[in-house]
Amino acid sequence: MIRRPKRPPTANCTLPMYMGFLMSEPKSSTCTRLSEVMGISHDSVNRFLLREAYEPKDLFNEASRLLNLVGGTLNVDDSTLDKPYSQHMELVGHFWSGKHHRVVKGLNLITLYYSDPQGRSLPVNYRVYDKAEGKTKNDYFLDMLEDVLAWGLQPAFMTGDSWYSCVGNLKTVRNHRMGFLFAVESNRRVSTEKGSWVQVQKLDIPADGLRVWLREFGEVKLFRTQLKDQLRHYVVFLPNADAYDTFQQADFQTLHDQHWQIEQYHRMIKQVCHIEKFQVRGNVPIRNHIFAALCSYVHLQQMQFVDIISNAYQWQRDLYTDAVAAFVSRFMQGKQHLNPQFQAAVNA
Repeated sequence: MIRRPKRPPTANCTLPMYMGFLMSEPKSSTCTRLSEVMGISHDSVNRFLLREAYEPKDLFNEASRLLNLVGGTLNVDDSTLDKPYSQHMELVGHFWSGKHHRVVKGLNLITLYYSDPQGRSLPVNYRVYDKAEGKTKNDYFLDMLEDVLAWGLQPAFMTGDSWYSCVGNLKTVRNHRMGFLFAVESNRRVSTEKGSWVQVQKLDIPADGLRVWLREFGEVKLFRTQLKDQLRHYVVFLPNADAYDTFQQADFQTLHDQHWQIEQYHRMIKQVCHIEKFQVRGNVPIRNHIFAALCSYVHLQQMQFVDIISNAYQWQRDLYTDAVAAFVSRFMQGKQHLNPQFQAAVNA
């Protein structure tokens, strides 16, 4: 938890300083570089990362003040933070990477990402996969779901990819009286008539979906999308069975778009908040760095909510515009001899 000191703090490195550094440093987000930029000792940065004990509830507290906690869409997904050259670094393992389309060396970050009815989206809970805890990613998902519901979040829908669409997870979401949209594998079996089971990839599915019976679960509506040459299948559950008839392609697309917002979040925390760029090795400093990167994302999104910035990528590029322009202007001085020299034409 965020510490409550009993006397005025004297630490040179603080969370706001570390967050600002992560958002603004274009290349080397290391303790050494922060100490150079801010004129503090390298040990001050190390002590900050070792001293604090931030938890997922701290991220929820920071995000919840900006969100409408009732009636939104909650998404679960994970992302691999590449650490191909790490040696003796805790929490590093081998995980499937959607970016590389293979198993790679790194850390696995699992996130619950919430989109409220007003269109604001922020992470509200997270876990870093730790093999020592003996849990699966599905275990982490269920733990995080119980957390956010206990903290006061009241989502109307849950979404996730096929990794999280096991029957146990689907039933848990249904028991919390939420609707859901989950991707399913192409060989998942459903029934369109009693006693007959067929893989979803072999069905003719209209654009407005097909009501089917999902094996070991119950009635859902099945949709199919195509991304390039790849077919994807999704099941939608609605708490009110009468609503299936009016849940059409446009409703599915709205929910599907909210489902994909977490991919933009994954890209931004890597490219703008530099969540992968750390060189500390211990469990505690790694977790504190990840918390700071996620908190940086929350504050960048807050700046967009109130129109201080329109785009985080453009904002980051603009940080260096004046510096680059000033350097180019200084560099040009005294080098006019390198320019093409005009010579007047001579008539023969």
